[in-house]
Amino acid sequence: METLQVHGFVAFTLTIVLLFIGKVAIMRYQVLRAYSIPEPVIGGFLCAIVVALIYAVADIQVNFELDVRDWLLLYFFAGIGLRSDIKTLLSGGKPLAILVLLAVIYIILQNLIGIGAATGFGLDPKTGLMAGSISLIGGVGTTLAWAPTFVEDLGITNGMEIGVAANTIGLISACCLGGPIASYLIKKHKLKTGSHDDLDVGVAHDKTHTKIEHYAILWAWMWLNVALIMGHFLDLWLTDMGAQLPKFVSCLIAGIFIRNAVAPLFPKLRWPGQEQGLALISDICLGMFLTMALMSLQIWELKGSLLFLGSVMTLQILLSVVFTIFVVFKVMGKDYEATVICSGFGGITLGSTATAIANMTAVSHQHGAAHRAFIVVPLVCGFFVDIVNAIIISFFVGL
Repeated sequence: METLQVHGFVAFTLTIVLLFIGKVAIMRYQVLRAYSIPEPVIGGFLCAIVVALIYAVADIQVNFELDVRDWLLLYFFAGIGLRSDIKTLLSGGKPLAILVLLAVIYIILQNLIGIGAATGFGLDPKTGLMAGSISLIGGVGTTLAWAPTFVEDLGITNGMEIGVAANTIGLISACCLGGPIASYLIKKHKLKTGSHDDLDVGVAHDKTHTKIEHYAILWAWMWLNVALIMGHFLDLWLTDMGAQLPKFVSCLIAGIFIRNAVAPLFPKLRWPGQEQGLALISDICLGMFLTMALMSLQIWELKGSLLFLGSVMTLQILLSVVFTIFVVFKVMGKDYEATVICSGFGGITLGSTATAIANMTAVSHQHGAAHRAFIVVPLVCGFFVDIVNAIIISFFVGL
């Protein structure tokens, strides 16, 4: 098998092309807008399919150099923080606690389904954990971190492959489920949606032109860089204190601090249009990140353990949909904010934080802003869930 290494600059340029493909598809086909399918999903997944065909037909593995991908995610969350008002953040206290509790319950259910499916197929029951919260809520990073334990200590030799494959299926499913779930809930309950005047990320679908002065974007970019610098040092400090958290959490906190503690002390340090600049930069960074994440998926990894994976992931997807519609929506308030949170819940349970925010962004572009949701979900995804998931995984592995 030959390997084709795509240079980072070429991969970055291709990402832009794929994002445009997704945008044009959204503009042209109303059904995609109606179900709030994120633009990056279309172009990114299309690229992943083409790469898989090249692998199958020509026996060539295409690898993209995507070093810039993680920086894009940091920019995005720094932008969310810089646009987060402390009053909105504080008002999210109770919903935040409730969503964390729901996530804890869901992690347990997800692992029980994985264990049950593995037992049903005559596999080591703990194999199911790799198709449970390790790969689905934890993501690729958690999968790779736990793989040595499963391979070396538990003797599950294909543990990493199962985990990566489950994460791939979950990521794709999460991208496709969030928008339709939100549309269903809005129509079924005839919910009053939000305003398009102050979106947390980007601009509405029907606002194709936004008047903004280029120095407003430059000003926003400067503060994003400041937030990233502060987030970097905060991450170092947290690491020294023994707290291992995703770096984007530190950048999110830094952005919130700058917006609510630093900015009020210097009211003249503002530039007209800076809020729109932050929103547009955040939208671009999220779109680029998710496109890169999807285009780099190695779909051929799914060929191993197909019957088990197909069965367990069908159950996991059904659990996510049912739990979101009948539990999360009702407990979170049965309003539009709850609907946007539901659109991101699939990202929490099946995909990644970026997937959750991409789904929420697509829904807010279509139906209006939901400020509290854009604070609660990232904090649950990036902070509380990682800690709780590690504790629960350790418990199940130790049984």
